[in-house]
Amino acid sequence: MRRFFPLSWLKAIVIPIPKPGKDKQDPNNYRPIALTSCLGKLLERMVGTRLMHVLENSKWFTPSQSGFRKRRGTIDNLLELETAIREASCAKIVSVFFDMEKAYDRTWRYGILKYLFDIGLKGNLPLFIRNFLQTRVFQIRIGNISSDYFDQQEGVPQGSVLLFIIKINDIVSKLPAYVNNSLL
Repeated sequence: MRRFFPLSWLKAIVIPIPKPGKDKQDPNNYRPIALTSCLGKLLERMVGTRLMHVLENSKWFTPSQSGFRKRRGTIDNLLELETAIREASCAKIVSVFFDMEKAYDRTWRYGILKYLFDIGLKGNLPLFIRNFLQTRVFQIRIGNISSDYFDQQEGVPQGSVLLFIIKINDIVSKLPAYVNNSLL
């Protein structure tokens, strides 16, 4: 079995879309939208479905990981947060929230492979993911002007939500659920 992809499946054309109501002169005020091969996306979805099945059956996800999972949603987390706020309305409680800037771009891709290995995933699936993450290139296109290709040496491809939540799940699993009797 070959474990390599056609190079065209690993290329992305990134189109920066301005964030509404933000200064368009500031490059930080754009969202990168990555256009990739339809066949590459189809294969990624097929493998992602299989990987999600393996992870769900092994009960690998923490209970608080609700986004991008079947029969769950982030509304579950919002309801849990609302309940905690109502129960704590008379107590002196501090909440801490995190907003991860450039989350996909900064996800440690080799950490994802390590976590999959740690849960006992071996064989072709982790090799597929490794090869899917290696040798990725992108170019930026604004209107009719395209940049040269750049190597994507860090992170996961935009839109690869399963790979991203694998990393997030590992972080969340290391946090205590409660600190001084407070929901974390």
